[in-house]
Amino acid sequence: MTVRPRRPAEDTARPVRMVVLGGTGFLGRPICRALADQGHPVVAVARTPKTIGPGVEFRALDLAAADVDEITAVLRDLDPDVVINAAGGMWGLTEAQMLAVNVTLVERLLAAAGRLPRRVRVLQMGSVHEYGLVPVDTSMPERLTPAPVMPYGEFKLRCTEAITAADRQGLVEGVTLRVGNVIGAGQPGHSLLGVVAARLRDAERAGERARLELAPLGSRRDFIGLGDVVAAVQLAATRPEAAGQVINIGRGVGASARDMVRLLIEVSEVPTDLIEAEQTGPAETNWQRLDVGLAAEVLGWSPSDDLHTEMKQLWEHAGAEVPA
Repeated sequence: MTVRPRRPAEDTARPVRMVVLGGTGFLGRPICRALADQGHPVVAVARTPKTIGPGVEFRALDLAAADVDEITAVLRDLDPDVVINAAGGMWGLTEAQMLAVNVTLVERLLAAAGRLPRRVRVLQMGSVHEYGLVPVDTSMPERLTPAPVMPYGEFKLRCTEAITAADRQGLVEGVTLRVGNVIGAGQPGHSLLGVVAARLRDAERAGERARLELAPLGSRRDFIGLGDVVAAVQLAATRPEAAGQVINIGRGVGASARDMVRLLIEVSEVPTDLIEAEQTGPAETNWQRLDVGLAAEVLGWSPSDDLHTEMKQLWEHAGAEVPA
């Protein structure tokens, strides 16, 4: 059977049927809401049902356990124009779990998409950690040869390579966004800022001064607001020029984790003692700064100037989730 390419991006004004894998998660949930607000029919696929918002349907599927046949059946039923893979993760997971929810899922997704009668666009949420380490004060362009230094980066790189290969083979229309360290509402609890927010809330509720004893915070990384990432996804899902591309999404700024923790403390207004351990060995990631020129060229996208608003939303969301 001849596979006819489906190019939803040729008319960005018309509704495009979107399926978001991991649609109830940190990235997936706001992506679903934003796409629905644009008028696109959206289906969130995840293991556990959650209320996402108007215009977003839900389909239950354990993505970490689903085989190719199960994913194929769901995709055939939903008949998407675009599949956005916002599933996966690293925080609080073992290497085996990271492998399953990242690499194995993408491999099965691509196999399933290749069985569909029409070629769909598959948009993969990649990671800055695919690049590994670079010299201080240098940027990471997409042409840089990836050399990840941690398992998560290795797994995400394998996903990117699989998406790119499937695009070249004509199985899917593949796009990968290599995203920096995301900050925003719903921050994963196992992440640095998620842990800090929880401790600050505990101190606030107890009416006490917070005491934060943290690992060294000198590493400088490219932090990006959740809203900026969502905006990039909206564009990458429909722009014809994005097909076959790997595109960096970051602020193009190397900021220290220390600065981010201090910004969160400032936003929280919780009196805090910050005690930082001394660096005794090489940092896992000393320097990250993404070159985001291609995103401007291909997507017409640019990041916000600062992270204050996103950090405030992170803090407010953490306050809304009071333990029962």
